[in-house]
Amino acid sequence: MRQGKEVENPESRFFAVLLAAAKLPGVRIHREAYLRSALARHCSEEEVRRAIEESPAAAGITVELLDKVANDSIRYETAKVSALSAAAGIPGILALPATVPADTAQYVGHMLRIAQKLAYLYSWPELFSDEGGEVDDATKGMLTLFFGVMFGTQSANAAVGKVAGMLAEQVAKELPKKALTHGVVYPMVKKVAKYLGVKMTTQSFAKGVSKAIPVVGAVVSGGLTLATYLPMAKRLKKHLAGLPLADPSHRVSETDVVDGEVVEEHETFAPADAELHDAETTPVKLEDPRP
Repeated sequence: MRQGKEVENPESRFFAVLLAAAKLPGVRIHREAYLRSALARHCSEEEVRRAIEESPAAAGITVELLDKVANDSIRYETAKVSALSAAAGIPGILALPATVPADTAQYVGHMLRIAQKLAYLYSWPELFSDEGGEVDDATKGMLTLFFGVMFGTQSANAAVGKVAGMLAEQVAKELPKKALTHGVVYPMVKKVAKYLGVKMTTQSFAKGVSKAIPVVGAVVSGGLTLATYLPMAKRLKKHLAGLPLADPSHRVSETDVVDGEVVEEHETFAPADAELHDAETTPVKLEDPRP
């Protein structure tokens, strides 16, 4: 009985889908391999090397060039997810937990792919420690916030900006685990996950109705995927590109940084409580995604 209640909880539902999708083959993007492949045609070998060892911003790669590369990746992933409208599109679907719908896991898997690619282009550190290992809590929290940005929640934008600021100030090469797991950002992660759990149920229902119509259902389902995936990817791209972390002119010299994680526990995101309050029962009160 307890397990059933957890599945019905929007927050638990979202995390179950996120973790299941992260285990599917081909979902995790290797940062070094991706940056080398994506930047090789546009940058010198020295710029690519420094982008991998440090970050694209540290290598002096302009946001304008990164935007071009990001758009190429978005087009590729959008075409791929739209073509794979059937749940069997990704190997390993049959190994999903019974509580996770296959089509939802596939869709979230492609969201994870583009989120990683955009993050790496705009100077975020490696998100997954290895190909098949468990997803640590910091990564789970950061991906949740990225998804929140994709769905258009301003509170997720603020939280992602906060984490980006920590990374920029410390010239950090890994996520600030304390802030994401029990620090100032953690309450926002939980609220965004609850919101996404509600939204995910709504989207899954819409796709289910479309698939109930023979022949036409497949076309409608593919159209729904295209209509939602593309604007969400573009929304995340726009937000990440606008953060100081991605701008070479805002880079902080490592000699000016004192080691240690800066987390102000007393800081809060005041608007977030109002925005995501009672997400499970009154989703209509949540802000609509921005175009």
